[in-house]
This record gives sequence, C-alpha cells and structure tokens, in this order.
Amino acid sequence: MTEREYNECVTAYADNVYRFILKNLRHEEDARDVVQTAFEKMWRNLDEIDARKSKSYLFTVAYHQMIDHIRKVKRIQLRDEFSDESKVQNRPANNLKKILEEALSRLNETQRSLVLLKDYEGYSYEEIGRITGLNESQVKVYLHRARIQLKEWLVKMENVI
Repeated sequence: MTEREYNECVTAYADNVYRFILKNLRHEEDARDVVQTAFEKMWRNLDEIDARKSKSYLFTVAYHQMIDHIRKVKRIQLRDEFSDESKVQNRPANNLKKILEEALSRLNETQRSLVLLKDYEGYSYEEIGRITGLNESQVKVYLHRARIQLKEWLVKMENVI
C-alpha cells in the first residue's frame, strides 16, 4: 500500500469505522482513540497491506482494538449489569433510536459487533468472519442468537411503552 492509497483509505473509511466503534463503545473519546490506534497500526504496516483489502484490514484492526479496550475497561470498572433490568421505565413511543440502542446494549460485545457489521455496515458472513476471527458457521449462529435476543427484548410491552 502506498502513502496515497493510505490517505484515500482514511478519507473513504474513517467515518464508517468510527460509527461502528462508537455504536459498540457508546463513548466518543474512546471510539476516537480506538480508531486512531487502528489507523496508526495500518500506517506502521503499509508495506504488508494490499490496498484492495484495506477496508477489511482496517475494520479487523479496529474491531480487535475495541475488544482490547473493552477488556481493559472491564478490569478497571465494576459494572452492575442488572440494576437497570429490574426497573420498568416509561419511554416515549416515538424514541425508536434509544429503544434500539438499549436493545443492542443488552447483547454481549461479540453479538453486538456481528449485528452492526452485518445489518448496519452490510458485510457478508465471510467478511465478518475474517474481521472477527470466527468461521462463517459461527458468525451465522451467533448472529441468529443475537437477533433472537433482540426480538425477545423488543417485543416486551414494558420495553416499548
């Protein structure tokens, strides 16, 4: 990959990678740090990267950086995962975006990433497998289970009203 191709890659994919990471982390500064680190790794490995596969390489590196970041944060903070689950909250019916974000936040990191890569970014099962390090069958199974969890949570009346 040349310097020019790298710059074109930054222009073409920076927003997509940032949105993907931000949807998973839900913290702007952390998302920027992860994306910056991914582009930095890409810059350091320019000679080894095929320009035609730069998008896949970038998403793969960003995904792995995000997982490392999540693990680091989990070691630092203790999270009380069930306190919000026991409360029934009143939500406006027209706030679909918040409802969907809440539903996605209930998934584990792998499931959330698979849903976002497939349904939001439009990657194929094979490409998702290369990005996440899973085989195609695992991607399909995990994605199916994630969608079932989303459906079960979204159809509960107390979660919508």
